Amino acid sequence: MTATANAPLPPSSDDIDHDALDEDYVLTASFVEKVVDASDAGDGLKLRSLLEDLHPADVADLMGFLTAEHRAVVVLWLPADLLAETLPELDDNIREEVLERVPHLTLAEALQELDSDDAAAVVEDLEDDQREKVLAAMPEVDRAAIESSLRYAEDSAGRLMQREVMAAPSFWNVGDTIDHIRKQGEDLPELFFDIYIVDPSNRPVGGLPVSGLLRAARSIALVDIMEPVNEIAVDQDQEEVAYIFEKYHLISAPVIDAEGRLVGQITVDDIVNIIQEENREDILRLAGVSDEDRGSSVSEIVRGRVPWLAINLATAMLGASVIAFFGATIEQIVALAVLMPIVSAIGGNAGTQALTVTVRALATRELNSSNAPRTFRRELAVGLANGLVLAPLIGVAAALWSGDWRIGAVIALSMVLNLVVAATVGVLTPLTLSRLKFDPAVSSAVFVTATTDFFGFLIFLGLATLVLI
Repeated sequence: MTATANAPLPPSSDDIDHDALDEDYVLTASFVEKVVDASDAGDGLKLRSLLEDLHPADVADLMGFLTAEHRAVVVLWLPADLLAETLPELDDNIREEVLERVPHLTLAEALQELDSDDAAAVVEDLEDDQREKVLAAMPEVDRAAIESSLRYAEDSAGRLMQREVMAAPSFWNVGDTIDHIRKQGEDLPELFFDIYIVDPSNRPVGGLPVSGLLRAARSIALVDIMEPVNEIAVDQDQEEVAYIFEKYHLISAPVIDAEGRLVGQITVDDIVNIIQEENREDILRLAGVSDEDRGSSVSEIVRGRVPWLAINLATAMLGASVIAFFGATIEQIVALAVLMPIVSAIGGNAGTQALTVTVRALATRELNSSNAPRTFRRELAVGLANGLVLAPLIGVAAALWSGDWRIGAVIALSMVLNLVVAATVGVLTPLTLSRLKFDPAVSSAVFVTATTDFFGFLIFLGLATLVLI
């Protein structure tokens, strides 16, 4: 199945329907089917008509629903401007695949439509030989901006920022600034919310929202109405930048180099993406899986999951060793084999609850050394309270089922103790890993599950041995 964008194709006789989204802003199955049918038929004109009115985010979503074979056809018929805006929206694996299909001259033309930060993100995914061809085909100014962005660390503010920025010297007034903006035209940043006032050394001394500029009289000096700005260091981690934006409710912020000079800006649309990426990453890591998307292959997913499953297998052996140690007790009282998974399962769930709350608090910086003791005491109280609520329920049920009140008492006490253990490890594990400079979202779940299983079996079978044997 092949198609060439230069091949003349007759217009399709079918009516083209642009009602692509349902009421929840999700692509409809019927629309995706139309795209697939047009792709199979090699009907490029119909493909272009179907796609040209879509938002770039919807085109990116569509690419996730298509097979690699269909994507290879569709991408050839995307207008250059739509292709440019779609590339930054694509999942990483899909974008790498799509980039292999786009001729380097077409890609060079498309990248010129993007802000420097988005263009750098796309170029970063290119193979070395393709990257050289694409950059060589771009105007020198655009090429220099992309190469400069790529010199910064991947997760830094320098990589995240766009170099296009609206700045005004500190000796200008409102009228000077408005006249300058009108004269710039196409040279202005595509999106900007603030004007940064700079001194003769190009260091930011303040900022002024565009709305504030338009409300002020032309004769007013910028320095008289400018506001303080939150400067972002060019080497600052993007997670730190997202925290600053969220804490201070920023829409944009200037980025400065080591000498304090203005080199770019970061806008809130970029920060929304970072926050989503960080949240997604934390959720996946809590589950012990890698950063997967719709374009991930089976082998990539397996490689990301198997190591954590292997660690879980090793930790499960610890729980099994406890069961083996109390094998004689279980042989004498078979009912214990039925009841003991209840203690470990409830403990595991309680530990995961405490763990999730703690990891989230660490990520949002709501939890630090100053309030960690109070948080720990609170979770201990919650664990104890949960145990006292659940213990009578399971105790009475176990006593009625087994006909032995002592078994009910053993499992009730075990439930209370293991929920306290679960609260303890659910809080202390991520706190300890964070203090040791490890990501608490990566390893905590394994430790919590292993600990609650181990102590759940140990407490229940140990008490049963003491009380019943």
